[in-house]
Amino acid sequence: MSDDDAVDVEVESSDDAEGDAARSNGTAEATAEGPSDESADADGDARDDGEALAAAVAEHDEALAREVAELEAELAETREELLAAEEEAEELTSKLARAKADFSNYKQRAKRKQDEIRERASEALVERLTPVRNDLLRALDQEEGSDLRPGVESTLEKFDEVLAEEGVEPIAPDPGDEVDPARHQVMLRVESDQPEGTVHEVYEPGYEMGDRVVSEAKVTVSADES
Repeated sequence: MSDDDAVDVEVESSDDAEGDAARSNGTAEATAEGPSDESADADGDARDDGEALAAAVAEHDEALAREVAELEAELAETREELLAAEEEAEELTSKLARAKADFSNYKQRAKRKQDEIRERASEALVERLTPVRNDLLRALDQEEGSDLRPGVESTLEKFDEVLAEEGVEPIAPDPGDEVDPARHQVMLRVESDQPEGTVHEVYEPGYEMGDRVVSEAKVTVSADES
């Protein structure tokens, strides 16, 4: 090899070395300047995921806060309704107690009133019956052998008037009338010219007051003559 060729080889070798060094320096600089494109993309995705997660958490917190606020408002409303219901229940209980007391007082007043009316009615009846008794006493005071019938008849008329004014009517069926078990008491059956099973004779009259039978009439009933 000539000296010129040796020089060219050295020059080329020097140039190659310088190129390798430059490339190394470039790589080092690139490495020093920052991460590669892949690293940058990965970091960007990570940041996006973190931001999305943070946004989701914030949204969930807001929704939860709204739900809590709604529940608290509903609870407050329910407490108010419960308080109102308790007050209404107390008021109704108080009204019921007053109504019971008023009704009890009313029953006592009504009973006293009935007792007073009954006493007055009894007094009025006695006042009207005592003259009848006095008439009977005067009839008995007459001399022996005197005719007492007119006096007794007069007394009976007064007595009947008193009973009629009190709404009392005698029960005295006529012979041949049908027997009424609610108003007639059959004493015995006798042979009679009246139809079988009908009233033959009134043994003792009964009395009724309005729709109520005070005492049944005691009667005899005709039996089958055969």
